[in-house]
Amino acid sequence: MTLTPAHIDSPSVWTDARLLYALEEVVEKELNRHLKVAKDWMPHEYVPWSDGRNFPGFFEDGEAWGKEQSKVTEVGRIALVVNLLTEDNLPSYHHEIASLFGRDGAWGTWVHRWTAEEGRHGIVMRDYLLASRAVDPDKLEQFRMSHMSEGFESDNRHSMLHSIAYVAFQELATRISHRNTGHQSGDPVCDRMLARIATDENLHMVFYRNLLKAAFELAPDLTMQAVRDVVVNFRMPGHGIPGFERAAAQMAIGEVYNMRIHHDDVLQPVLRFLKIMEIDGLGPEGLKAQEELGLFLGGLDAEARKFDEKLAARKARMAARAAG
Repeated sequence: MTLTPAHIDSPSVWTDARLLYALEEVVEKELNRHLKVAKDWMPHEYVPWSDGRNFPGFFEDGEAWGKEQSKVTEVGRIALVVNLLTEDNLPSYHHEIASLFGRDGAWGTWVHRWTAEEGRHGIVMRDYLLASRAVDPDKLEQFRMSHMSEGFESDNRHSMLHSIAYVAFQELATRISHRNTGHQSGDPVCDRMLARIATDENLHMVFYRNLLKAAFELAPDLTMQAVRDVVVNFRMPGHGIPGFERAAAQMAIGEVYNMRIHHDDVLQPVLRFLKIMEIDGLGPEGLKAQEELGLFLGGLDAEARKFDEKLAARKARMAARAAG
């Protein structure tokens, strides 16, 4: 389905519609690969139902939530709320990608399959949080209503290439955030649940990453510009959550997600796979984007180094206080 002549990299040639058509075979191939390796799992099997008890309201024996009931750490509780509220916006995410990719053919099959798999994540996380009393259920619901009532519009909804580039990084970022939340949660049950979710997110990343690689083969200049734009302006989809900035700062200090993690564990693995700095044959705009991407990564690494130093100093101060 490659358009003729091949590798014509011009906005007048590569419209979103033409790229969707040209990438259809790749989507079908990646969809079939995904379905072979993805394993079905049951959300209810990861929830400690025996820990559950009634909350106040309609039940006379309802027990109000208290922080002392939670098994998870403070940073774990913060990250769990952010991660779940991000998952809660699935209807908006589905609308975004269905509008961009369509509902027909291999693209449509993938859109619906992805949505169904992602739906499990919100189900199991909420059930775990309520059964284990890990977070304040009233505040969680208030946050959900506030966040979802605002809706969601992707920064990259204007372009299919930008959207593919974004989700290639964002799916990996979500995987890392879930996995590190599990590690920092202090609860083996939570860790096991989030490890299962992270496995899904990794498979989703592989799908989009491979699709991005195919886009580079078709339209290298435009794809390089899309990657540059996405990396430089990257924001997590939960940035609209109430109190997100403060929560993000606490998650950074708690080593759930910070600049160093973003640079080393999210951006670099995808860019290395794509061999982004080794791509040649680019036109002027593609070369400019490649150069700007390299400069940005160097600056981000320097900023991450400064953050590492501050974090190490903070740990040293806390250790000194504990020892004294």
